[in-house]
Amino acid sequence: MAQSKKYMIVKEEIKESIIKGDVKPGEKIQSENELIKRFEVSRHTIRKAIGDLIHEGWLYSEQGAGTFCSNQIHEDPNSHSKSSGKSIGVITTYISDYIFPSIIKGIESYLTNHGFSLILACTDNDLEKEKQCLEMMLNRNIDGLIIEPTKSSSFNPNINYYLQLEQNQIPYLMINQFYSQLNPPHLILDDEKGGFLATEHLIKQGHVNIVGFFKTDDLQGINRMKGFIRAFRENNISLFPEMIITYTTEDDNEELLNKMKNRLIPTDTAPTGIICYNDTLALKILDLLRTLGIKIPEDISIVGYDDSYLAEASEIKLTSITHPKTQMGLDAAKWIVSAVENKNSPKLRQDSIIYNPVLIERSSTGIAKSNSENKQYKID
Repeated sequence: MAQSKKYMIVKEEIKESIIKGDVKPGEKIQSENELIKRFEVSRHTIRKAIGDLIHEGWLYSEQGAGTFCSNQIHEDPNSHSKSSGKSIGVITTYISDYIFPSIIKGIESYLTNHGFSLILACTDNDLEKEKQCLEMMLNRNIDGLIIEPTKSSSFNPNINYYLQLEQNQIPYLMINQFYSQLNPPHLILDDEKGGFLATEHLIKQGHVNIVGFFKTDDLQGINRMKGFIRAFRENNISLFPEMIITYTTEDDNEELLNKMKNRLIPTDTAPTGIICYNDTLALKILDLLRTLGIKIPEDISIVGYDDSYLAEASEIKLTSITHPKTQMGLDAAKWIVSAVENKNSPKLRQDSIIYNPVLIERSSTGIAKSNSENKQYKID
């Protein structure tokens, strides 16, 4: 049996069990190993089928807990029929890991308690997938939409779908960032301030040669870079082009880590501090530094961002900038429910929220050594 056919059989059988109600909303599905035995297929086949079902909103994953049936209406996502009851669509760039389970949990808890169904989908930060998710949500006749923008730093080709939502009087709210072309209601973190706080923290500890890693296809990364640059300016410290390293969603992780490794080669300009776009990247760089025999924070201090579970996942605990996560999810759900229930109110466009970031100091940062004490890194 062809691999593609096997994966489709697995996918359709799991979907059918959800539609029939054999698996209830919020209920955990069989484990990966159990599904391998049940269908007698490879791990890759199971993961491909599960990944598709998560992307389409049938399932969601929680880090360390497993994969669960979404609290969504049990009907074919391609159907144009409207279900009884009210439903809210939620589209995020990712679902199953990092800070996203906490955001979704905050949304789901409030919606469920107020009689709304949740239809969940993710874009993998891909514009074509965002288009597919928006088409699916419109086909499902949702009552409101909470969405995290995809590649928010550039023009979005899917603007027409958002305009269609507006024409259909379907309220929508953006989280983490927003498309400037639309300027919709939004819940975001003050990322420029977060980047500033992270950088100023190292500057106050005596670090001058600091490298910043920033993702540039999302506005979050652009704004964190702005804060990084502002911290140097306000502290009258010279900033050189090689102290900023940028990347995008498509960039290979190994290539990115090689850029960091190359920055350690010049012995006279080896950095003593690193600012990372998020905790995921910080942990990868932390692992790289350890393999190179570079001590944290004795030789290099490192700051993450988002204060995720990863910040305390290693024996070296990451200094990190907070992200509201669950609170953002809860606030987003409250906003969209209010907007749906007061659709005819003249004040449909409710206030946006900008959350204030805070730096949480842990063991990954410390006082910079004097130049004479700095280790001269020699990387093979």
